[in-house]
Amino acid sequence: MRSVPTPLRLFAALAAGAVLLRGQDAATNLPAVTVYSPSVANQSPAGTFAMPVSALRYEPLVDNEPRNMAEAQSDVTIRGDTFENTGLQLGALSIFDPQTGHYLMELPVAPAMLGAPGILTGADHAIDTMNSTGGAVAYGWRQIATAGFANASVGDDGLSREELYQGWSGTGASHAAADADWSHAEGNGTVQFGDYHFDRADARAEWVAPGSRTEVFAGYQASFFGWPNLYTPFDSDETENLQTVLVAANNREDFGAGDFFESGLFYRRNKDDYAFDRFAPLGPVHPYQHTTWEYGAGFGGRSDIDGITLNYHAQETSDSLRSTSLIYGPYHSRMLEKLALVPEDSWALGGGAVMLEAGATFDDSNRANGVFSPVAELARTWDSGDLRQVYASYSTTTEMPSYTALDSSPTSGLFLGNPSLGRQTSHDAEVGAAGSIWGWTGQAAAFYRRDDNLVDWTYTTGVFGRSANAVDIDTEGLELVARRSWSMWSVVLGYTALAKSADYLGAPVTASFYALNYARQRLTAALILRLTQTLELRMDNVARIQEPDSLRTAGGNDALASSAGVDWQPERLRRLDFSAQVDNLWNSAYQSVPGVPASRRQLSFGATYSW
Repeated sequence: MRSVPTPLRLFAALAAGAVLLRGQDAATNLPAVTVYSPSVANQSPAGTFAMPVSALRYEPLVDNEPRNMAEAQSDVTIRGDTFENTGLQLGALSIFDPQTGHYLMELPVAPAMLGAPGILTGADHAIDTMNSTGGAVAYGWRQIATAGFANASVGDDGLSREELYQGWSGTGASHAAADADWSHAEGNGTVQFGDYHFDRADARAEWVAPGSRTEVFAGYQASFFGWPNLYTPFDSDETENLQTVLVAANNREDFGAGDFFESGLFYRRNKDDYAFDRFAPLGPVHPYQHTTWEYGAGFGGRSDIDGITLNYHAQETSDSLRSTSLIYGPYHSRMLEKLALVPEDSWALGGGAVMLEAGATFDDSNRANGVFSPVAELARTWDSGDLRQVYASYSTTTEMPSYTALDSSPTSGLFLGNPSLGRQTSHDAEVGAAGSIWGWTGQAAAFYRRDDNLVDWTYTTGVFGRSANAVDIDTEGLELVARRSWSMWSVVLGYTALAKSADYLGAPVTASFYALNYARQRLTAALILRLTQTLELRMDNVARIQEPDSLRTAGGNDALASSAGVDWQPERLRRLDFSAQVDNLWNSAYQSVPGVPASRRQLSFGATYSW
């Protein structure tokens, strides 16, 4: 749907007038590069430099299941899906983690180079992305401006971090631009053997012309972190050592009236050296060492053809795996293709418009038969008034299983694979509305999703490792998001309710690590209090009532997590910002992933100079 805005895009437009975060507002006068998301209060974590996942920690439409901190390893879920079912869109293209899904957010891009994350669900998700079934996080490239900042912070548990960003832009209707970022963080961690060491270096070149932007990007990130029971419940001190390279190019042409064409290509390499016991002597071959390569190219857009609008998207991606342990299963390389063609028509009606779109997508692979999937949406919009949009949609998406699920040994080891796993299919039906009332702007959606042959990792009594199993799941859900801003206060509230029923197709499953690890009810609240023209108090909160899970060993099933920060800009040094921030303010022991110890309270103090 493109001729009238989707609920999420309409909600963003309705809220544009509300001042929530620092940008170029008169009260703070900071460069826009410091704003990463309008849905959260604290833009960066306390424990490390900001990464693309940082803005998702308290995003109302996303849930996170971190190991150590979110920036170390975080499973991102949307509408109760699993980490393997969530997609990631960068510009025109979908990028995914073919090994496992745990490394989806290993994206070596400074948030200063990206726009605010958008959450794609329903018809938009089906049209714009590939190889994900629950939903997708979408990032666009931020246009480069001549601006920069330097940050340094220290904190408890040996924390130190530094970041330097610089952007330069030419002038005129057509011009060149470039930016670069360098970031480093290290610390001892909030629990014993939770130490970490992160480094990122990335750069981008840009060409801007009227109605056109082209980006060329290269980035590298190295992440080492430890954590007890990182992936297994055997009281072992485990570590991850990741090195990720991303090279990407993206071009977008805007033709007016909402018509556009966007294309791109990318290369991603992810090296993963996992240690089950960090103190065990290693031989010449590490037992859990994996490297994946991923290449992709594609295009998408919206075009008016004789009064009918065509929404389209096409992508082809190839990936391969080299591993010391994932040596079983049916294959270690594959090709994936997707084509989406969805015509739409709209007509004026009573101070607004009606839009109907209906079409199909086609997913294919050299490792599975191709499948057609329907996409349809009907929407009614109003140009004025409190109610601005109502809609109903139905769509189907599909996904291929990860190499870890397919190629782990099916009979022994920490992770038991399943070589018979096939294409996963998700059917999504939803209705929603967006508008404003009593000074609040907001959106609401109710949905039903049926997942067939979804891959879950499960525990069975008497079996040593966790097992990859197929499951059919029905999910019913409700999402609400609302925001408002006053002279001193700004608030973003989110509420999600989920209910599931599962059929493991005869497998002897005792408990689920992921598919049935979800919040029955989840409430988020981002709050900003502008105490003076130079002093702000910021607070992000999430309260949850979690589905009980016998694998969870601490923290209970109900939890409250908060991050709080104070920012002060001296009156005579408005380019200098001093901050204090604490994550996990209440020092909650709640286990986001059952059996994985929680990251405890983290405190940091920092200064940022912007120009």
